Amino acid sequence: MIIFRYLTREILLTMAAVAGVLLLVIMGSRFIRYFSNAAEGEIPASILGTLMLLHLPGFLELILPLAFFLGILLAYGQLYLNSEITVLVACGTSPNRLLQVSLVPATLVAVLVGLCSLWLTPAGALETETLLEDQRSRVDFSTLGPGRFQEFGSGRTAYIEGVSEDGSEMRGVFISERQRRSDGTPESAVTRAEGGHQVLDDETGSRFLVLSDGERYSVEPGRHQAERLEFDTYAVRLSRTETLRELDSPELATTRELLGDASPEASAQLQWRLSMPLMVFILTLLAMPLSRVNPRQGRFAKLLPAIFLHVAYLSLLLAALDAIGRGNLPAVIGMWPIHGAFLALGGWMTIRAQRKGMSG
Repeated sequence: MIIFRYLTREILLTMAAVAGVLLLVIMGSRFIRYFSNAAEGEIPASILGTLMLLHLPGFLELILPLAFFLGILLAYGQLYLNSEITVLVACGTSPNRLLQVSLVPATLVAVLVGLCSLWLTPAGALETETLLEDQRSRVDFSTLGPGRFQEFGSGRTAYIEGVSEDGSEMRGVFISERQRRSDGTPESAVTRAEGGHQVLDDETGSRFLVLSDGERYSVEPGRHQAERLEFDTYAVRLSRTETLRELDSPELATTRELLGDASPEASAQLQWRLSMPLMVFILTLLAMPLSRVNPRQGRFAKLLPAIFLHVAYLSLLLAALDAIGRGNLPAVIGMWPIHGAFLALGGWMTIRAQRKGMSG
């Protein structure tokens, strides 16, 4: 039990450090992308935290297998470097026993990865698409910041000088839009108002921007005339609330729904979700012989080949996912030959390392 706790702690601590770094890099990249969209007024900044949280299971689904793989390599590589594995083998701890010990934390990681891939990731993806679709369908001022010209809706550019503390009232509103008259003639309209607020009509589902104390100018290209309208109150219909489009992509479907769907896209997605936890065990088998180094090589000697091996494994799975979804690869065959090939490779490398002597 002492050896088991010691080896498990070394593997999990190293895995946690690697996963933390990878997660920080990936989430940072995605946050920059969403922050850029928020700065352009495409999405409100208030939902950035929600979007990042919803993407977290999808990140962990890909990061944890790689982090665990590298965790075994680095942890056992350090033990080989300090001759601790040599002492363990000399004291009667067989290489098979070391593999059994490694499979215990591997099972824990596989359960976490399976929880993400089979349940949390598709649920988060569906919620993300629903949230973004809702933002796309809402043409309002919630994404606009004061002091900047920003596009919103179809052909509209808006500028507001400021907003009230609760965000319900706008001050110094300027709107430029291109529209067509009833006879199809294009015209440009510019509206300026001292203030404005939004109103939702529950009966029709229409959203209105109600402006107060302003003017509206309509100009037709090519003409030297313009129409000027002064108003105390002027309502502009922004959008009509519509039912969100059906989100029926296999990537957004639950695992139970995929089990009842015989389409190639559903089969490809189901096999991908099952492949993630299975990948953890196969990578564990591959990591054991790859972690064997001697003091002259250093603990990072086989890190680069191991990363290439993982990239090849994941790339083949992604290629199979696309081929199955397109119908170019039968779902019966699917991704299983890829898992079988890497499982056989791991078994061959393990037997070869045992023949040479795990103690180095």
